[in-house]
Formats: sequence, structure tokens, C-alpha cells
Amino acid sequence: MKIKKAIFVPGKSAFFFDDQKAIKKNAVPDGFVYQGKPLTPGFEKIRVAGECLSIVLELDDGQIAVGDCAAVQYSGVGGRDPLFLASHYLPFMNQHLKPLLEGLEIGTFRSMAERFENLTINGKRLHTAIRYGLSQALLGARAKAEKKLMSEIICEEYNLPIVPERVKIFGQSGDERYTNADKMILKEVDALPHGLINNVDEKLGRQGEKLREYIRWLTNRIVKLRLQQSYKPDIHIDVYGTVGLIFDSDLDKVTDYLASLEKEAGEFNLYIEGPVDMEEKYQQLEALAKITRKLEVLGSKVKIVADEHCNTLEDIIEFTDARAGHMIQIKTPDLGGLQNVAESVLYCRHHYMEAYQGGTCNETDISAIACVHVAMATRPDRMLAKPGMGFDEGFMIVNNEMERIIQVLKIKHGGE
Repeated sequence: MKIKKAIFVPGKSAFFFDDQKAIKKNAVPDGFVYQGKPLTPGFEKIRVAGECLSIVLELDDGQIAVGDCAAVQYSGVGGRDPLFLASHYLPFMNQHLKPLLEGLEIGTFRSMAERFENLTINGKRLHTAIRYGLSQALLGARAKAEKKLMSEIICEEYNLPIVPERVKIFGQSGDERYTNADKMILKEVDALPHGLINNVDEKLGRQGEKLREYIRWLTNRIVKLRLQQSYKPDIHIDVYGTVGLIFDSDLDKVTDYLASLEKEAGEFNLYIEGPVDMEEKYQQLEALAKITRKLEVLGSKVKIVADEHCNTLEDIIEFTDARAGHMIQIKTPDLGGLQNVAESVLYCRHHYMEAYQGGTCNETDISAIACVHVAMATRPDRMLAKPGMGFDEGFMIVNNEMERIIQVLKIKHGGE
């Protein structure tokens, strides 16, 4: 079977592109936007409407496979590719990718995805967003050609067992960290709430007092609202390097502060994502490794999640080997093709590193669904409810696709 036709369709992603550097430097909120000068190249404003490009592949039997090119909210920083705007990349894709796709024989997913992963045009690799969307469409095409689920294709090509069981889901609150936390507790999300602690004065506090107060509130709120005593979600909070800012990157002080948060989390496991941002990959790796070791020496149960500067499969291997954290966020759009996501999860699992298959609020329903299939095959410790910042919609998309996959797999492969 071959790809008969390829078309590229501009669309909207589920959130916005934000200039992280400007926000960290105390950009002034003005309603839903920010006032101030953008600091990251490619941004004309601090907040830019999110965009995507759909790749629609018509197979020669009339079936349609779709993938969405999408990039993370905080593009252009932490070693990531620049802002992904449809108007800029659509002509490029029509000129260079359309001829390569049309007439392509549908082989294995891995062989097709690797071809585009390694493709260079004018001496440059494709933007990670393009590789991401292409891999989704190609995985979908292979699944349709084989009349299988996308998760079955991943299991088949990576020699993985088919496991019709849930993967834990992590909810993302956005700035509505109180209201959305309540929603997450009522829906019994496995890990919560992300929290979006990306500003010192408004969200962390100059001595970290606002985060401490929030964790205390969250712990009490879970106990108050949970319907059953057995519901014990992990508390996972992303602080975007702000803890490092208040302690001038003094790693001993950072670690002591993080360890002190354990008592606020009470009976719940506490994960802190991105405690520092050293603005360079190997400095970041070394810093997280030191923090991780010192927490363990202190006997603290607080766990560190690596994110910034850990963007590629190669990065994830290096951070894992260095034990630079207790958990790695595999930020799906940053890795390019979904084959890199699968291999990252498997590498973490095989080397006793917790794997968090993440992503961004700025994705789409199509990319989120494809990611569910990868997670169901590779079995990370948790995956992000996405896209969007409203929580309910992203959780619905991920949760419901997961439940559908489970039931189909049980029908096809046995089980209750």
C-alpha cells in the first residue's frame, strides 16, 4: 500500500506560545496577555496564539491518516527549536515534503519515521514539530494498512507485550491552580496539579513561602475532597527553575528548601520539576545530579523531575545515565518523531529511571491521541493529560482514548 496524496492544513493548537524568558523576568500581566518586551528570538509579543499544521495522508485504498505538527508552549528556550508558525512552514512543507510523501510505500513505522527524522534539507534537519506530526501520520498510516491499533504497531515493532491496563495520568492546572486542583481531585487524577510556578513574586515567593503554602493547601484539599481514603495521588509541581533564582543557584540551599517541603506534602509523594535552570545542558545535568544525590543523603523522599535542556533522545540517555533526577519528562514535541518518545520511555524503564511521558498544553487532540497509543505500548510511569490548560478537556481526550484502547485490546487479545 502507498500514500496517494499528502496535504497540509494550518490549524490552531490548544493554547499559546509564551516567551518564557520575558515571563521569568517579571513581564507584567494584562488580562490574558503580558505587557513588556519579548526576549526570545522569533516572538513579536510575549504571548502568541498557538498554531499547528495537520498532515493528512490519503492512502491508495481511500483511508485517511492524520498527524499534527505542534510545538511546546515555551518554544525557543532550553535548547528547543524556534517558534513554529504555520505561515512560515507551510510553503516549505509543500515544496520539500509533499513530493517525498506522495507515492511512498507504507513500510514499518520505524523505517518510515527514521527516514524523515534523519532527513536534511539545505543542510538542516526538519523542525521538531514537523518530525512530530509526520511520525503521527506515518504511525496512523501503518496502523490502517495493517488494520491494527497504533499501540499494537508500537508493540509489534519494539517487541513489547500487549498490556490492556491504564497508564497513570498527570493533570495540568495552568494558572487556575486552585479550581483545577479541585476538579482533579474529584476526578481522581493519578498525579496533580503541575501548578505552573513560573514567576517568583506571584507564585513562589522570595523565600519560597507561597509554594510552601500552596502545597500545604493542596494536601489538605485532597484529604477533604477525596471520596475514598485509598485515593493518594502524587503531587507533582513544575517550578520552572524559580527555586534556583531565589537562592542564586546555591544548590545546597535549593536542596535544603526542597527537602523542607516534604512535611507539607504529608502522606503524598512529592515531585518537583525543574528546580533550577542553569541555562546550559551540562550545567543543568550536573546541578540536577547534585540535588538528587544530596536529597538522598538527607533521607528526603522528595523527587526531582528533569525537563529543561533534556529535549532529545540523546539528552534523555545522558540525564538518565548521570542520575540527574528521579524522573525524566519526555516532552513529546521536543523529541521529534514518536519513535524517539517510545525509545526514551523504554530507555528510562530499562535503567531504573521513572519516565513521565509529557508534552505541552499547546498540542492538539490528534497528537494527544497518538501519544496515548505510544504510552499504552511502552508503559511510562505517567503521561500528561493534554492538550489545553483547562484540565477537563485534555483529561477527557487522554483518559477516554486510553479506556477505548484497553477494551479493544481485551476483545482482540483476550482478558476480562
